[in-house]
Amino acid sequence: MIAPLNCAFYYSPGSRYSYLALSQVPDLEAELAVTFDWIPVIGARIRAIRGVDPFSGPPQSGQYDWDYRRRDAQAWADLYGIEFIEPSSHLIDSQMLGRGAVAASHMDRVRDYSWALAVKVYGSGTWPIDEAVVIGVAGELGLSTAEFTERLRDPATAAEIESNCQSAVGKGVFGTPTLLIDNELFWGNDRLPLVRHHISKLG
Repeated sequence: MIAPLNCAFYYSPGSRYSYLALSQVPDLEAELAVTFDWIPVIGARIRAIRGVDPFSGPPQSGQYDWDYRRRDAQAWADLYGIEFIEPSSHLIDSQMLGRGAVAASHMDRVRDYSWALAVKVYGSGTWPIDEAVVIGVAGELGLSTAEFTERLRDPATAAEIESNCQSAVGKGVFGTPTLLIDNELFWGNDRLPLVRHHISKLG
């Protein structure tokens, strides 16, 4: 089939639903012969840019209740055949995790690094998720930890992920994960069947 001209996958390694989508997108790409541009973002920053945050204050609906989100993510993980372990705290430094993914992207390892980091957060019971963990994942993948650490701490890396967030919002992204195929936007891990159907129709 002819791949769409523009396929982007916006995700945050600190997002449970991004974790679920990260486990599926590589197989989706292989099945449909498409390649997504993997773009790390920060969900909280996207919400801040838009000026709307459903996580601010009491849950505005049941879907934002933390216990529901835990049970929902566990059900999806069971379907996908992957582990899901609720982190010890919801106070995850998603900005640091995003910088880690950006750093890995400049070392040509954004895909396997992003997945391995998300597994640390949601599939391993690791806590705390701190800089040592972010750097340690790079080392586990055989990356130079010295180079990775330098990139992680480089202000240009923070500027790049901010740029990613600003650009994403400019394209209509309002949460993570989001897959953008040309001008069609699909938000959420649970929209992956719709992504598959949409791309299949383009063939």
